[in-house]
Amino acid sequence: MRITIVCVGKMKEAFYREAVAEYRKRLSAYCRTEVVEVADEMTKEGASAAQEEQVRKKEGERLLSKIRPDAYVITLEITGRKMDSVAFSNVLQKAGVAGKSHIQFVIGGSLGLHTSVSRRADLKISFSDMTFPHQLMRVILFEQIYRGYRIANGQPYHK
Repeated sequence: MRITIVCVGKMKEAFYREAVAEYRKRLSAYCRTEVVEVADEMTKEGASAAQEEQVRKKEGERLLSKIRPDAYVITLEITGRKMDSVAFSNVLQKAGVAGKSHIQFVIGGSLGLHTSVSRRADLKISFSDMTFPHQLMRVILFEQIYRGYRIANGQPYHK
């Protein structure tokens, strides 16, 4: 299985980069991973709704250009489906059983995803009703993918 995280913006803080690197190392026993970053758009303070939509659209176009037509696409959205770690593990496994050898997770920028990206999703998930910094969300996502593989392989994981 190949897993790609397609996301807006770069990881600025070293501690986030180190956490992602650690989970990628752990995941190497189960799958191949990669991170594809696209440039984020500057949003003016006090931007209008139309300006914010323009930012989402530009970022969305960049994200869509990195999504493979044959990939199983999972977007992270606050309105997405909530699930526990076991259900998330099942999603990863079912994608493989269904013949999908590439899962692409998509994390939007600070304003969220454009509707064009959301429409491309095979599955929309939410980790919480809370808002997280998108850099931290990468760490959380990698941890949950790792946990999902541990669960699927009957290996211990912290509950």
